[in-house]
Amino acid sequence: MFRFGIFSGGTGYPFRTRMAVIEKIRKGASFQQLGLMLVILFLAVVNTRFAGTHLDHVEGRVVNNFLNASTLLQIFTDTSFFAIMAVGMTAVIVSAGIDLSVGSIYALCGVSLALLMRANPGLNPVVALAATLGVGVLAGLINGTAVASLGVHPFIITLGTMWIYRGVAFVATKAESILVPESMNHLLKTGMPGRPDLHPVATLAMLAVVFVGGVYLTRTVYGRRIFAVGGNVDAARYSALPIGKILCGVYVVSGLTAGVASFLSTCYYGSASSGDGQGYELYVIASAVVGGASLTGGKGTAIGAFLGALLIVMIRQSIRTLRLDSNYEWIIIGFAIIIAVVFDRLSARRRKVVA
Repeated sequence: MFRFGIFSGGTGYPFRTRMAVIEKIRKGASFQQLGLMLVILFLAVVNTRFAGTHLDHVEGRVVNNFLNASTLLQIFTDTSFFAIMAVGMTAVIVSAGIDLSVGSIYALCGVSLALLMRANPGLNPVVALAATLGVGVLAGLINGTAVASLGVHPFIITLGTMWIYRGVAFVATKAESILVPESMNHLLKTGMPGRPDLHPVATLAMLAVVFVGGVYLTRTVYGRRIFAVGGNVDAARYSALPIGKILCGVYVVSGLTAGVASFLSTCYYGSASSGDGQGYELYVIASAVVGGASLTGGKGTAIGAFLGALLIVMIRQSIRTLRLDSNYEWIIIGFAIIIAVVFDRLSARRRKVVA
């Protein structure tokens, strides 16, 4: 009988040990998520205090420029594109990997959708969605297969595919911005009953992805295997887990979520170009890391990814509200990443001392 970390003998590991590990992860994640929520709440108070007011003709009354349904829903809409990809990125980071190509996959999926819809304007939206997700899954599968089979660090693999996918999108569009049919734009801008000016589709899709991602990571065998590989790859290998398939799978998930975000964004804004999503990989990685995902692997949650993305969007909103130079956004997000990583390292050391 071998015992390595949370594993024992064969392909399984003791139920009590497994549940104890999961409980430790949950407690650590809950503490960090509470901190994130407090920071987000603080930023909301700051925005409410300094945003000013205006006359809302729809509601027929004076409302706060920040604390009103339209602005809050727009913040969640902006968050949705980052948060959806951050859920996939969290799975990759939990496995001790990294995916620098998500922004390029996002662009490639978007231009693929736009080109397909331009050639077939009456195409069923479900078919269009399936095609977009198919491009994302294929790109993720290429990343995952390369990482699992070549033995090269994921940073290098995805750095290369980041340029390849962006280049394919550029060549396919000849640097044009491709419009999508208005019917697709109207689909994503479906209004709420009684409030046609509010468009909740992207927000609802984000919540669905966060829920499914949370269940996948914490309630399924596949999710526990991702934590196992990221936490101790040698133990996972000795326990006969299919390391290659697991690593390939997380990059497929990352590509899939990039496809979902791209479909929503392209339809919402009504166009796509090869330049879309530039720098998004940094926002997505930041969302996952600030949300509690450990770059050393073995730690991360879907809800944390959502909160991390929301925090970043709230930082951007606060900069606009306070009328600061927009370049401060990069400085603040950079500090947030460093603080999150340092906090994670200190927490890891404390857990080792307690253990």
